[in-house]
Amino acid sequence: MAEGQSARRPTVYDVAQEANVSIASVSFAFRRPDKLSDATRERVLDAARRLGYAPSAAARGLAHGRTGTLGLHAFDLLLERADPLAQPLSGMQSPSLGVGGVIPWDQTDDDVLSDPRAFPLYVDEVQRGFELECWALGRPVMLSSGSDADVSVADTVGRVDGLAVFPSPQTAPTLARHSLSIPIVLFSASPADDRHHRVRVDNARGMRALVAHLVDDHGATDLAFVGRLEATDAVERRDAMVDELELRGIRPRADLVDATVRGDDELVPQVRALLAEGRMPQAFVCATDQNAFTLLDVLAAEGLRVPDDVIVTGFDGTLGSRLTSPPLTTVRQPMEAMGRAAARILAGTAGAAPAGGAFDVVFEPRLLVRGSCGC
Repeated sequence: MAEGQSARRPTVYDVAQEANVSIASVSFAFRRPDKLSDATRERVLDAARRLGYAPSAAARGLAHGRTGTLGLHAFDLLLERADPLAQPLSGMQSPSLGVGGVIPWDQTDDDVLSDPRAFPLYVDEVQRGFELECWALGRPVMLSSGSDADVSVADTVGRVDGLAVFPSPQTAPTLARHSLSIPIVLFSASPADDRHHRVRVDNARGMRALVAHLVDDHGATDLAFVGRLEATDAVERRDAMVDELELRGIRPRADLVDATVRGDDELVPQVRALLAEGRMPQAFVCATDQNAFTLLDVLAAEGLRVPDDVIVTGFDGTLGSRLTSPPLTTVRQPMEAMGRAAARILAGTAGAAPAGGAFDVVFEPRLLVRGSCGC
């Protein structure tokens, strides 16, 4: 075999030839040992051990229209950035280390990788729960992503028995086309007239508890919402904030503050304009923790102290919210439990489906009161 060339994986045909049996006997040796004599089965297993053969679970499942694998798919969740391995690895050579050598590290890459705003912390925790539950169920996991919904989803659907998705507003038509072939679970998506299962949090309940705390415990009546109304989560949280304020006879601000880390940076000029016009709110209520992380940096750069000059709150309760200065007051979603619930639905271990055929699992959030609101 040439240096660097991978060995060919042994097949069922190789084992059959080595053991001088049919390919059906090889299959029976692993799946239906009662169909073979002890001597024949042992001969097949000996041949498999000598060749290093392992039966393919995916191939067995495909014969029955199943793969055994559960999928988790995300759309457009990471920032685009330069490739830290832009130069080919084959060209990185060192006289002392051979091929590979020491790969140089660009400081700008390190800045991006260490910035928690650049990565979907909420998605990370949900994914962890999904993978842990699949491991407990003995089900392989396929992780996928892609901005072209038609291509990326279709490619994944053909390889899995069920798909959990972090949807975007543009993916509904694509997902609808595949809902007849495999079960699909949507994370953090509002109910709609479709066949999909859902796993989400009670956004309104969490936001109402947060607003009640700000008004009752801190006397904050001028609240500014931070975030884009693109995802249904953000819309539900904004609407709940407005409803809770109006219920208390407080007139909410009509304008939004944009703290997204994708697209054009509008946060800095917006904060500076609020300062210049003397319209700083008593509290910034952020749609997500990551919006809050971005805002905390901007406020610090402008010389504003949190919570002395202005309160900042988040939503999601990611692990990163514990590490800000001051620690972030936020609403915690049970993200690991959400991932586990999605895996159970897809694996068929979540219990009897509701009358409508689709699960709509709604978790209760929890208010975490910390230093960024003054507590």
